[in-house]
Amino acid sequence: MGYDEFMCWKCKEPIAEGLEIFRSTECSRCGASLHSCVNCRFYQPGAHYDCHETIDEEVRDKEAANFCDYFSVNLNFLASGSKADEAKKAARNAFDNLFSL
Repeated sequence: MGYDEFMCWKCKEPIAEGLEIFRSTECSRCGASLHSCVNCRFYQPGAHYDCHETIDEEVRDKEAANFCDYFSVNLNFLASGSKADEAKKAARNAFDNLFSL
């Protein structure tokens, strides 16, 4: 399983393609836990327990490694760089176009 856009939530270091993410997997650059809520595609602040999955118990530390069976790598994490800059620019243009005459 490849992770084309996967990166560390903390330092934005790209994660090697094909790396399997286990509870103990950490970023090779900063040591942050990769199997954590903030690196999960279901993480959504403001949702019930900040998660879009139907979890029974809240994970209190969203940045720490956890045992959640629903964990799925967030492939839409944008780092600073060309893709992020392009996405910001496109969003800004779309917003500005709402108010153009």
